[in-house]
Amino acid sequence: MKLKHTINPILLYFIQFIISLYTVLTYIPYYFLSESRQEKSNRTKAKPVNSTPDSAYRSVNSLDGLASVLYPGCDTLDKVFMHAKNKFKDKRLLGTREILNEEDEVQPNGKVFKKVILGSYNWLSYEDVFVRAFNFGNGLQMLGQKPKTNIAIFCETRAEWMVAAQACFMYNFQLVTLYATLGGPAIVHGLNETEVTNIITSKELLQTKLKDIVSLVPRLRHIITVDGKPTTWSEFPKGVIVHTMAAVQALGAKASVENKPLSKPAPSDIAVIMYTSGSTGIPKGVMISHSNIIAGITGMAERIPELGEKDVYIGYLPLAHVLELSAELVCLSHGCRIGYSSPQTLADQSSKIKKGSKGDTSMLKPTLMAAVPEIMDRIYKNVMNKVNEMSSFQRNLFILAYNYKMEQISKGHSTPLCDSFIFRKVRGLLGGNIRLLLCGGAPLSATTQRFMNICFCCPVGQGYGLTESCGAGTITEVWDYNTGRVGAPLVCCEIKLKNWEEGGYFNTDKPHPRGEILIGGQNVTMGYYKNEAKTKADFFEDENGQRWLCTGDIGEFDPDGCLKIIDRKKDLVKLQAGEYVSLGKVEAALKNLPLIDNICAYANSYHSYVIGFVVPNQKELTELARKKGLTGTWEELCNSSEMENEVLKVLSEAAISASLEKFEIPVKIRLSPEPWTPETGLVTDAFKLKRKELKTHYQADIERMYGRK
Repeated sequence: MKLKHTINPILLYFIQFIISLYTVLTYIPYYFLSESRQEKSNRTKAKPVNSTPDSAYRSVNSLDGLASVLYPGCDTLDKVFMHAKNKFKDKRLLGTREILNEEDEVQPNGKVFKKVILGSYNWLSYEDVFVRAFNFGNGLQMLGQKPKTNIAIFCETRAEWMVAAQACFMYNFQLVTLYATLGGPAIVHGLNETEVTNIITSKELLQTKLKDIVSLVPRLRHIITVDGKPTTWSEFPKGVIVHTMAAVQALGAKASVENKPLSKPAPSDIAVIMYTSGSTGIPKGVMISHSNIIAGITGMAERIPELGEKDVYIGYLPLAHVLELSAELVCLSHGCRIGYSSPQTLADQSSKIKKGSKGDTSMLKPTLMAAVPEIMDRIYKNVMNKVNEMSSFQRNLFILAYNYKMEQISKGHSTPLCDSFIFRKVRGLLGGNIRLLLCGGAPLSATTQRFMNICFCCPVGQGYGLTESCGAGTITEVWDYNTGRVGAPLVCCEIKLKNWEEGGYFNTDKPHPRGEILIGGQNVTMGYYKNEAKTKADFFEDENGQRWLCTGDIGEFDPDGCLKIIDRKKDLVKLQAGEYVSLGKVEAALKNLPLIDNICAYANSYHSYVIGFVVPNQKELTELARKKGLTGTWEELCNSSEMENEVLKVLSEAAISASLEKFEIPVKIRLSPEPWTPETGLVTDAFKLKRKELKTHYQADIERMYGRK
């Protein structure tokens, strides 16, 4: 959608003439010297393998057979790393910034925020990482860890996480991953279900989360902290020993050189038991084999052109999330550098960075970055707020450039002058060198995707996959600037659409086939740990022995073979009068409003209308209150029925503009003064809504809005 400007019509005609002249002059050499992005975008990207409606679609690059390995003979993750280590031996691999200073900063409201000043990145080479991983694995072996037994990692994203993972892959230990933001009961469930005796963690998580639940994990014997010893030791139950990672590595280094891994992994052995974020209940452990991960990263790597030693990836998403783990393994296997960060230190304006010092993107200047839609939506809203605060001249210049570039992108053309002079500062927010943004974890709105294309001057590779498919399913190609799609199937898998009669989706629908998305291929995982019933419900093998995953998501295929996610079975609610409402569709239509930071739509079959829980943007809501003559503290404004009605009017207008049906538009809302973060337990680490927890949290409000109170 184009931005609106306020330029004098006569001046606008003159500017448009200059722009047209510039476009013609630059287009002539461009036409003869390069193939149009539009021509590439219009190519067929995937085809059905036969003419039946339920035929699987495959990438045109894998019609004759699905890809399953990156390098010949490298069929397990330890072999992939050995191949990379031998090829890139002394090249830099994992980087971490040095903490120069920490200090407490008192905010105007009295709250104290910890601020840090960080130095340069210190790097470990491929050889360094290999030696540390080998010694750590040997040390764990000395502590009694046996091949094909489980060991847990409960830690923030950092270099030591990847070192520990590589050690487990080498020594055939089954790595159990748990999100650092999971609540106590979920952590206890994962640790006890997998019967771990050893856990790898950090000092902070040991003190803030593990300390209180260690007594509930009776099999636990060894806790390894990646960043030094904690300050107190007396509170741990008898029989639990705390080690540092350095001490375990030293133990492994001292052991006999002959003390090699007891058994090398086979491709079918479990590499990771990855616990989901629990968006629909108790976290499930997904069993992922070596061959599953390798197939997944093979498919992903094929969609990143010219991936190699010149690339720098910034790692800050949770490594316990399949998107981040897969992205880092792709980079590791291709000679890229990985510099570690966190959401609190990512940019110069991030919450933990002291004013005047540099955030991680400014220091690292990454070329590749993965993000979840929530983070991209925040960037979009922050930049647009800054644009609205500009002088009239600056704002109109930005808007003209934005609209001009949007038009050129739609034709498949580039805009080097706009990129260099208008969007350079915005691009600098992520370091200035980003050449590809990979987005996954949830649907990305068309508005945000187009904004990132324009302002960050790079393609946004929107992907679709699940933990159960190793994060692999589809990724858009770099020259495809269409919005609202997730791309064609990766070369490692194929996708078919299954009829869902209740929702009214059929693979015979015209003009586009629609249905539940099924993913098949080597990347489809082994199932759920100790949960045979759920495994049988979500997975099956066909007559050829190929494994398939029933995703529960509803998709449709465009004529060029690209997939579009249009619904989700679990998000579809039948109202009292029989209409079906897609909660995700309602949220997607309203989430990008400047007034909205987050929204959860809710409905059930006992009532005839939709309601919503809304986290408003503080600046926008305060301004709306001022215009309407409403006063009070932030909490008082959010609890005000008058304010709810004013926000509801804005939502209703936006819903009508987005062509929502009348029964899909929220009739009542609850404004939440507190943001939803993974720490609150109301969203996952990928910022997906936890509907069950949100329903419980707002139960009293649900009853009020549905008239029971």
